[in-house]
Amino acid sequence: MLPRHLLALSFSIICESLVYASQSPSFLSESVVRKDQVQNVLEHEPVKEAVCEKHVCWSFCATRRLLIRLKLTGPIETTLCDYETIESINDDLFNQLHALVETPFFKYFRVDLYRDCPYWEENGFCANRECGITTVDESEIPEKWRAAALSKVKMPSKDEGISLPGCYYRDSDYCFLDDPSDGEYVDLTLNPERFTGYVGPSAHRVWSAIYSENCFGLSQQTVLKDSAPEVVQADGECLEQRVYYRIISGLHTSISTHICHDMMNQSTGEWGPDLQCFINRVAAHPERLQYLYFDVVLLLRAVARLGPYLSAYDYCGTDEHLKGVDLETHRRLGRVIDIATTVGKFDETALFRGENANTLKEEFKEHFRNVTRIMDCVGCDKCRLWGKVQTTGVATALKVLFELDEKALDPSANPNLLQRSEVVALINTLHRFAESLAAVNDFRRLWAAADARDEERMIEAASAVAGPPRVRLSPHSFPLVRRAS
Repeated sequence: MLPRHLLALSFSIICESLVYASQSPSFLSESVVRKDQVQNVLEHEPVKEAVCEKHVCWSFCATRRLLIRLKLTGPIETTLCDYETIESINDDLFNQLHALVETPFFKYFRVDLYRDCPYWEENGFCANRECGITTVDESEIPEKWRAAALSKVKMPSKDEGISLPGCYYRDSDYCFLDDPSDGEYVDLTLNPERFTGYVGPSAHRVWSAIYSENCFGLSQQTVLKDSAPEVVQADGECLEQRVYYRIISGLHTSISTHICHDMMNQSTGEWGPDLQCFINRVAAHPERLQYLYFDVVLLLRAVARLGPYLSAYDYCGTDEHLKGVDLETHRRLGRVIDIATTVGKFDETALFRGENANTLKEEFKEHFRNVTRIMDCVGCDKCRLWGKVQTTGVATALKVLFELDEKALDPSANPNLLQRSEVVALINTLHRFAESLAAVNDFRRLWAAADARDEERMIEAASAVAGPPRVRLSPHSFPLVRRAS
């Protein structure tokens, strides 16, 4: 128990922090770029050892947060973790995941990239060769992972979910899953996520449609009436809406970071990080980076909760050929689960409580399903591929956190809990987010190497950039895919 004077200090600090958070610009806003914002992001030095691992330390961490407001220090809002802890484990986490996603089980992903956009007629296909992908002949895939084996998976009945041409979902799913008998195999390691040249109205329309899914139709008065005071933000948003918004914003930030970290230098023809791109898209808006950390905590919590199931999963393609690889896969995955169990501190039980909990959860779930369907509207094959992988990965994490009880997570009682594509997507998505945090540190090193004149020039350039339209849209801006009655 903290002494009374420290409790009082903690309370005042938290109150001031919440007021500051409520006044900070939205992820969708195009606020004026300030020099101190960029510097606070790029001059921050990540820690290597966690300094705030226990709740008793949080008041002191919060004090530091007041002293350096926009720097990433102290508790990550709406989690039980802090920035220092995530930074201290990310090198190990990224290294383990990077090796893991190159193993046969996790690098092969079956995906249907040729379903029609369900919301509008898409004519904005990317003609750049970087938009293309390299597929894998089915003969190269271990037999137990091929379409014939995957198609034996029981499809949902009318009482369990809904099917559409080429995809389906079960009641517990937060995404549309591709029909196992459709699509092609892709080696994700041969198709890295990076800048492809897919920009302009088509790409902007996709993100606008995604953000339109942030609009919840349930009456604000109804939601707030049944919410505890501690889950209501100053602007009237309930906790569930804030969490949903952070998830989408963190995903957008991670994708933007990947793109900026692997850009084509038009002068040299080489691929590498583009600091100006990162400043424009992320560093000039510090709250975007905060949401990236939030998503990492959420994904780690899902992996930790799914630990027993993942540990018992069969990752071996054959009895002999991949036996050594299978042991290495389990070893590295075990290390990832250990990290996730230690630092994945997100309390999923705090959400979807109260009289309207079920209604709010169904709306939350329906919105995220629609986001996964919007991926079929992306006009770049490589972008569509990684959009599908990462939205499926996040959706799998949400299902694990909000839909499955401990009995369902028992691998002996429920060995077919997740489809192979869900397991592959979850681990690859966590890898993408861990890689984003590693990339941020690369950008910090580039910033440290720049002279004062270059810094001024890059900040001025960021101020002059007119970003894509990021306004909150009406919930009726795009048609929704709703469950048939």
